Amino acid sequence: MAAPAWDRAEEARAEIDRVGPYFEDRFGQPKPHPGLRVEIESRRQFAALVRELNLDDLDPPAKPRLPTKWRT
Repeated sequence: MAAPAWDRAEEARAEIDRVGPYFEDRFGQPKPHPGLRVEIESRRQFAALVRELNLDDLDPPAKPRLPTKWRT
């Protein structure tokens, strides 16, 4: 799951770099590129998955880390 999230973020970044981070809507108002949201969410998902797999730290935790969503 982490690899596709990274790929999706990179694809979104490439498209944003190609066309620019903003565009004008039909009324001439600047709007953010929809790929910005895709990039942000994909990078957030990638970071969470790397953290859950404990790939971001060389020392393993003393006890298993539960996903934030299921902590009580």
